[in-house]
Amino acid sequence: MAELNFERARFNMVEQQVRPWDVLDERVLEVIESLPREAFVPKSYRNLAYADIQLPLPHDEVMMEPRLEARLLQALAPHPDESALEIGAGTGYLSACLARLAGQVTSVDIQQAFCVGAAAQLSAQAIRNVRIERGDAAQAWDDGHRYDVIAVTGSLPELHKGYHHSLSLGGRLFVIVGEWPIMEAFLITRVSEDQWATESILDTSIRPLRNVRRTVRFEL
Repeated sequence: MAELNFERARFNMVEQQVRPWDVLDERVLEVIESLPREAFVPKSYRNLAYADIQLPLPHDEVMMEPRLEARLLQALAPHPDESALEIGAGTGYLSACLARLAGQVTSVDIQQAFCVGAAAQLSAQAIRNVRIERGDAAQAWDDGHRYDVIAVTGSLPELHKGYHHSLSLGGRLFVIVGEWPIMEAFLITRVSEDQWATESILDTSIRPLRNVRRTVRFEL
């Protein structure tokens, strides 16, 4: 199979998938127009790097479709003087996008292979402001820091406040909540030490975070 013209495919992705999904933030568009997504996609799927689908990854994980990644970035709206936390490094593509928008990024993944692979791809793209950590962050990630933006790249069956307290005042959390196939993406903003505002962004679906817990329900 002949290899795609990736530059043309990237342009088409932005114009045919991303913009029509109400992603109009010029900073976000500039990042995804310039960052080679194909470099972060498994080699067997490189020709699908800009397709409007979730791509299979090792360990039974997936890579978000491009338009969902763009909506996430637009909702969080990271600024150059802000810090970002990513739950689920995956291939490192979203880490790279966050790194181009924020000042410093911490990305956590439970799989060592993802941590190593993401770090290698980020280095290959000369992206130096991402710290990759291995760990289970399905319930929270308490490293003593507060973050201005937090992106959770897998779904939660129900919303918990494990990430809320890691937000700085004015900080934003993007999280997808629900059970397959009905899920909803929320933007949660910390408005005070003990208050958070919640905004529904869109309906979508994605695989749950590894090791995420569900509340036990008793049926009569």
